[in-house]
Amino acid sequence: MLVNFVNYVDRQVIFSMFPAIRHDFGLSYQQLGYLATAFTAVLSLSTFPLGILADRLSRRSVISAGVLFWSGATFFSGLAGTFRALLAARALVGVGEAAYTPAGAAVLSATFPKDVRARIQGACDMGMFAGGATGIALGGIMAQSFGWRTAFFFVGIPGLLLGLSSMRLPEPHHDSSDERMKVRDLLRVPAYLTVLVAGWFASFAGYTYIAWGPDLIQEQKGFTAREAGLALGLTVVLGGALGIAVGAYLSDRIARLRPWGRALVIPIGFILGAPAIFFALHTSAKIPFLILFGLGAFFMSWYHGPLTATIHDLVPASGHATALGLYYLFVNLFAMALAPLVVGRAADRYGLINALHIPIVAQLVGGACFAVVVFLIRRHGLHHPVLRRHWEGRTLAPSLATAELEATSI
Repeated sequence: MLVNFVNYVDRQVIFSMFPAIRHDFGLSYQQLGYLATAFTAVLSLSTFPLGILADRLSRRSVISAGVLFWSGATFFSGLAGTFRALLAARALVGVGEAAYTPAGAAVLSATFPKDVRARIQGACDMGMFAGGATGIALGGIMAQSFGWRTAFFFVGIPGLLLGLSSMRLPEPHHDSSDERMKVRDLLRVPAYLTVLVAGWFASFAGYTYIAWGPDLIQEQKGFTAREAGLALGLTVVLGGALGIAVGAYLSDRIARLRPWGRALVIPIGFILGAPAIFFALHTSAKIPFLILFGLGAFFMSWYHGPLTATIHDLVPASGHATALGLYYLFVNLFAMALAPLVVGRAADRYGLINALHIPIVAQLVGGACFAVVVFLIRRHGLHHPVLRRHWEGRTLAPSLATAELEATSI
């Protein structure tokens, strides 16, 4: 959770500093969007191979090296004298952060019981929301008080210490007899493929709100940089953290009754959150905006714990980091890397508020796609026949593995 906290502080501190960076370098909205896109593109391309590496070697070592790398790159972002130098530094942050998510989620699923899997992943993701909100708040406060460069120095140093401490994380046992997951097997599972498509729309929407939220409330809603950082940070951390807790709890509870219970929570949250965000865009008063935007963050964040838990339910332990790495490669490269550019270009042409209707539509489409995931799990069960040999080849005794397969399929 602490690593995830620092992860998202370093990732999202830049968004509250977008207005200051834009004015310093004389950038358009589209050019500003390249800072988010460069980070996300490198993050995407690095996540999958680092996920495979974590499954084959040491998940703990991959996490530790990643934390050290991204923290160093964050520190050097403050030294950038040109826009291109800042662009390069932010891209390198993506390399380090790519190492953490698949390996970290795999460590959690290997360490805790399966029946609390969504709650464990959700608890870790609370660090993400708290870190993201802290980053947004710190970015706004420090940009206004000390300049945007100081913020990068301030948030980069703690990660260097945390990276060394990460070597004390548990190292899940790797059995040499386990058959390693092949990508072609994953791509033959309909439920997993549909999760990729649903995740595309969900990530496009979520990353757009994160990237352009601070600019929205400073330029359109009348907040100062300090007010924007504090108000948006508190709104997101309260709404998002509470939403993660509620979504993860509901997910695990329903999963006890039905194998598709974890996936069911996700589309409900997306559909409930869309109207709140729409009305938040079109209110001019500060307090109603924060309440509505926080409500939207609450419902949309339901998906964090159930998403990782659902992917790990579909795939045996030997492929947990690989499956999650492929997921993040796809959604980061083809959704999150595009979102700031697409919405930034639309904002240059039609205005930022009108452009932010795009992620609302994406959010609703993502919810519909996750409903298809529920249908496919109901139809095929959690353990698709394509992956049966991976499940039966686990370190459990063969009779026990087969009995678990039959029980979960029923």
